[in-house]
Amino acid sequence: MGRIIAIANQKGGVGKTTTAVNLAASMAATRRKVLLIDLDPQGNATMGSGVDKYDVENTAYELLVDQKPIQDVLVTETNGKYHLVAANGDVTAADVKLMEAFAREQRLANALKPVQDNYDFIFIDCPPSLSMLTVNAMAAADSILVPMQCEYYALEGLTALMDTIERLAEAVNPKLQIEGILRTMYDPRNRLANDVSEQLKAHFGNKVYRTVIPRNVRLAEAPSFGAPAMYYDKTSTGAKAYLSLAGELIRRAEQQKKAEAAAEA
Repeated sequence: MGRIIAIANQKGGVGKTTTAVNLAASMAATRRKVLLIDLDPQGNATMGSGVDKYDVENTAYELLVDQKPIQDVLVTETNGKYHLVAANGDVTAADVKLMEAFAREQRLANALKPVQDNYDFIFIDCPPSLSMLTVNAMAAADSILVPMQCEYYALEGLTALMDTIERLAEAVNPKLQIEGILRTMYDPRNRLANDVSEQLKAHFGNKVYRTVIPRNVRLAEAPSFGAPAMYYDKTSTGAKAYLSLAGELIRRAEQQKKAEAAAEA
């Protein structure tokens, strides 16, 4: 079964979409089958995948509100070599419509069941708010990857996010856990960044990825060319960092499978 990972943080501008697009592309480059679901009405992950958000016929709105089969919603040709469920401004309306819907928290989880076996990894790019879209992502996910900048306010936001995850796990998804915490836009010359990084490692231990995503011009430029960084400039430090992150995720997933197999035996 494909592992479903929601990429979430209630704070905006921390590199959620950059992580979603580049991690999906890096996983696909390792010959894994990958699906990226864009649940952010801004549609940045859609555009960053080389898909025109104004030109897509079906989006996450049709998937969640109209309950179209996911096979009818998938975009199979992207510049990241992964499959995509696109988003645009229509998805804003989905948030409102879902408030009145039956089994509203489980719409995404139910939609993914028929295709989950087709993928190794399914990544969900969440909006930067605790909306019904984010609740759907967390109800469907096995775990949450939290991108964050190493700054003071980010630590406060992380505490709030942990509380939210705990409450949601109790309410809609008991298996939900933290996949890992990813330090983004990292500048090792910044003393505060180093201090916050050390606090994260002290508090969360091996939940903090060894891989660190640096501040990188190529990562910032790539979306305007409709491509993940590895296809825009594979030699850039940003592209290499996300490939490294993909490797770390794969190793962790394999270790977890071994641990589960040993526990069953």
